[in-house]
Amino acid sequence: MSDLSTANTTASPVLDVEAIRRDFPILSQEINGKPLVYLDNGASAQKPEMVLDAMDRYYREMHSNVHRGAHTLGDRATTAFEGARETVRSFLNAQSTREIIWTRGTTEAINVVANGLAPRLKEGDEILVSHMEHHANIVPWQMVAERTGAKVIPIQVTPEGELDLESFTSLLNERTRILAITHVSNVLGTINPVRSVIEQAKKLGVLTLVDGAQAVPHFRPDVQELGCDFYAFSSHKLFGPTGIGVLYGRAELLEEMPPYQGGGEMIERVSFERTTWNILPYKFEAGTPPIAEAVGLAAAIDYVEGLGRPAMEAAESALLQRANELVETVPGMEIIGTARQKVPVMSFKIAGLHASDIGTLLDQQGIAIRTGNHCAMPLMDFYGVTGTARASFAVYNTLEEVEKLFQGLQKIQRLLT
Repeated sequence: MSDLSTANTTASPVLDVEAIRRDFPILSQEINGKPLVYLDNGASAQKPEMVLDAMDRYYREMHSNVHRGAHTLGDRATTAFEGARETVRSFLNAQSTREIIWTRGTTEAINVVANGLAPRLKEGDEILVSHMEHHANIVPWQMVAERTGAKVIPIQVTPEGELDLESFTSLLNERTRILAITHVSNVLGTINPVRSVIEQAKKLGVLTLVDGAQAVPHFRPDVQELGCDFYAFSSHKLFGPTGIGVLYGRAELLEEMPPYQGGGEMIERVSFERTTWNILPYKFEAGTPPIAEAVGLAAAIDYVEGLGRPAMEAAESALLQRANELVETVPGMEIIGTARQKVPVMSFKIAGLHASDIGTLLDQQGIAIRTGNHCAMPLMDFYGVTGTARASFAVYNTLEEVEKLFQGLQKIQRLLT
């Protein structure tokens, strides 16, 4: 575990980034003969030794299926698995572990909610989403709307990439049944004012879901403070393993919702005449759950919380600030999304260069970014582009790596223009 040091007793905490980097084995390698500069954290963050060790220890010392094993390994596995659920509950400040559902990721979590709320919808009802949503928070609602006769209505964004609050207020009405909104845009880095829009929505009895996939790596959400009905996130964005995510839901709503899948853990009793469902949270966890992945996610949360959120946020803010300062060193570079409140995500285009060429040529220099539409085609249409290049920073990135990114962009520009 990395050390956290302070410059003095009154200054903000300062992270030892070099020590943190030693916690992530993958960062020590070379790509195409160059030291790896990993700036694709918005797609998936790397994993610290603490996560790898926790999962390895689970498989070496306690692997068994959970809950019904009448033996020691089963008890160990169940204790670790349910302990991980309590870690997530504490992380989100949910009232009970009954409100913490394991899923495969944010996408499945949103699908669970969309299908569960479908019986509440009828023709003419409206579902509000923002124009900056990931496809995972658009398509499930479109599918449910097609079945029920409801309509999916987009909330506009400003040219700067902020939620258009006037648009939101004008669209919110007595037909609105659901508000599904991202906490942080995966393309723009914008931090949306979810607490205030949820507060407005609740006055009309609107149910609210927050896509927290891009938020949890950068700050800790409090679901009770936000007042949301549902909150979803993915482990792999939060330095944890792939294949597992979390759905928080208010218990009274989860009790009313039908199960998403059938079989295994989610049943209480099965007969050919009638099947009854298990209690929460198991009602929504059909089949053998992702046990090792839950253990890994808990270790990732412990790792991040051990670093200290204020120090992390200060370090990430410095990375974004330096990147913004260097934009002027690349002629024709335009940032897509200049919101006042952002996490360290920078989507951009460069005049005369295709985003995919930028990504390929940066990779030749050992620099990993993401290019394309980022699963946000409506937002790309809004900005009149087919895609962007995106650099997304994490706590293990350094100011030197930010500078290498811009040196790489300058080199590409000299080569191709």
